Amino acid sequence: MPADKIAANVIGIDLSGMFFVTTAVVASPAAAGETIIASLTVSANAALTSGVWLAGWAAYTVGTNGTAVQLRLRQTNVAGTVVGNTGALTGSQHGAAILSADDVNGFDAAAVLPGQTYVLTMQVTAGSAVSTVSGVFLSATVI
Repeated sequence: MPADKIAANVIGIDLSGMFFVTTAVVASPAAAGETIIASLTVSANAALTSGVWLAGWAAYTVGTNGTAVQLRLRQTNVAGTVVGNTGALTGSQHGAAILSADDVNGFDAAAVLPGQTYVLTMQVTAGSAVSTVSGVFLSATVI
């Protein structure tokens, strides 16, 4: 049996309050500590049907002795629940003094709205000097 056709559309419905974006760099990691590089608060006062879909991206240059990079999406702050994680990104493109760019996606089915804050963090394995974050993108879509 064929699937039912979708009969409704969103023409004339304002969904702008469900999309949140930032491109502001908060900080760059010093040595090997996990550091918040972007932060975003979801101010939607909406019933959560499924959750919040998150997308993060960062362009960065790894500091001295860095051997791997890990990007995480977390609730609230650097100690918050992890909702997205790249794992350790290794290889020559993630070494010291090399400009790299990576992304991470996540989904949070336990968001508390309005006011849920999400952070994009970066940690450099074996980093002994400051890494430089030159660009970020962090978005949240309420579903």
